[in-house]
Amino acid sequence: MNIRNIAIIAHVDHGKTTLVDKMLLAGQLFRDNQQTNELILDNNDLERERGITILSKNVSIRYNDTKINIIDTPGHADFGGEVERVLNMADGCLLVVDAFEGPMPQTRFVLQKALEIGLKPILVINKVDKPNCRPEEVQEKVFDLMFALDATEEQLDFPVIYGSAKQGWFSDDWKTPTDNITPLLDTIIKYIPAPKMLEGIPQMLITSLDFSSYVGRIAVGRVHRGTLIANKDYALCKRDGSIKKIRIKEVDVFEGLGRTKADEVSSGDICALIGIEGFEIGDTVTDLENPVPLDPIAIDEPTMSMLFTINNSPFFGKDGKYVTSRHIFDRLTRELDKNLALRVQETENADSWIVYGRGILHLSVLIETMRREGYELQVGQPQVIIKEIDGEKYEPVEQLAVNLPEESASKVIDVITRRKGEMLAMESKGDRMNMEFTIPSRGIIGLNNIVLTLSAGEAIMAHRFLEFQPWKGVIEKRQNGSIIAGESGNVFAYALDKLQDRGRFFVDPQTDVYTGQVVGEHNKEGDLVVNLTKSKKLTNVRASGTDDKVSLAPPIIFSLEEALEYIKEDEYVEITPKSMRLRKIYLDENDRKRMRK
Repeated sequence: MNIRNIAIIAHVDHGKTTLVDKMLLAGQLFRDNQQTNELILDNNDLERERGITILSKNVSIRYNDTKINIIDTPGHADFGGEVERVLNMADGCLLVVDAFEGPMPQTRFVLQKALEIGLKPILVINKVDKPNCRPEEVQEKVFDLMFALDATEEQLDFPVIYGSAKQGWFSDDWKTPTDNITPLLDTIIKYIPAPKMLEGIPQMLITSLDFSSYVGRIAVGRVHRGTLIANKDYALCKRDGSIKKIRIKEVDVFEGLGRTKADEVSSGDICALIGIEGFEIGDTVTDLENPVPLDPIAIDEPTMSMLFTINNSPFFGKDGKYVTSRHIFDRLTRELDKNLALRVQETENADSWIVYGRGILHLSVLIETMRREGYELQVGQPQVIIKEIDGEKYEPVEQLAVNLPEESASKVIDVITRRKGEMLAMESKGDRMNMEFTIPSRGIIGLNNIVLTLSAGEAIMAHRFLEFQPWKGVIEKRQNGSIIAGESGNVFAYALDKLQDRGRFFVDPQTDVYTGQVVGEHNKEGDLVVNLTKSKKLTNVRASGTDDKVSLAPPIIFSLEEALEYIKEDEYVEITPKSMRLRKIYLDENDRKRMRK
């Protein structure tokens, strides 16, 4: 049987997941619900709301007696742990690029990995139905990018297909639309090489995980050579060089969106092995008599850590189902099974753990998922991981790309350079500017809000991890102090009105607050303790002019990432299924004073 293994690479929101959905429809897998507009691939709620792919997924379609295995990859550099492993299963890649925006920083990250492995690219210029699109310019930009990434001559000689995934057509020429996506499928079969059929000792590198509550952990990977047969004994070669005997109870291949049982799988196909125990990503399944391991995959190191702890605020247990340390620890341990770039370290305190990840987005997706499952927890300020090399401190540095209107460029450059950013390049396109910087990861924390404020919400920011570099020195953080509730109770509009000149608030009237909760941002440095539960004293004397209407500025509402970036060292974000609050670690003011001394 003919097989093609392709990975799909694209920047966030360039239409990759929509394209895969259309390919599935073309594979005639969904004759019954041809008319649905639901995204089939990004099927978890978080992926749909944010419009990003977090977990890579495997699907396959049949076209003209050829089986095309499609591997959807995440576009965010924070999920780089996912990308590396997934590309190892493919022989070629579709690079999907927006016909207006062209290649973006996140595309560069995954494309670089793909070219290093030696995959053959096909360029898909999507969204040519948009007004003011510029397909020819974008094609040149992609060529320049691949050249800059040291692509080989063969890789630079890539075929190009134009079209609109949303409208469901692709063609060799963007000015003559067709009515289907077969030109794309024909190009894949013509240009992407079929996997080499290698005979000999069976070998399979485990590159991905699946989990089922019935059979436990499932190993997913591509058979490198030979044939794997169900109900037979094999050897599992671990990363550390040890070898253990395993038995494969069932072999599944991917068909459409699901898996079907097979008796055996030969080299070149992607399969799932059920019944193996104690495996990790990067281990090799091979012959028991004559084990030959493959090279393990390099996995990106974490760059950021956060303290996770149980919720011990006065409002604990009101919303959540799982509130004890045992629940949270079990949940984090389960996450380690499938989330590669994550590490969990226990602290001296039994109720808290340090969780390491690839960035704030990576960790906030985990927190958001836990919150939706009914967990209550508190997290501390994100900390950058510092390495010591030859007695010197090294910190992670990222490449930052900012696209914004020309008039706000100078203010943004000023903010980024104050955070130890160094400008690499700057070019103007019409009335917008493209700028590139290198900046320490510490400097990116909280930067998004400031840049959006300075550019009146027009800026587009993207960053990716570059390398560890020597420590850049102290970076100034948020100067303003916090406004802290001095008493527990219900917030009165009267109290908020009288305090409006002191700062901006995060709470509405009629909200319940507790002592030590952060309810606003002070105009000046230093924290301010206020009483928001004070009502107006009523007398039986009437006076003109005292009963003015209260007019309040709307409160600031944070998203989870914004809250994590906003808090200071002595603050926590308290997260429950229904609400999110900022608080001081020490709720009592006297405790805070004692700790400061």
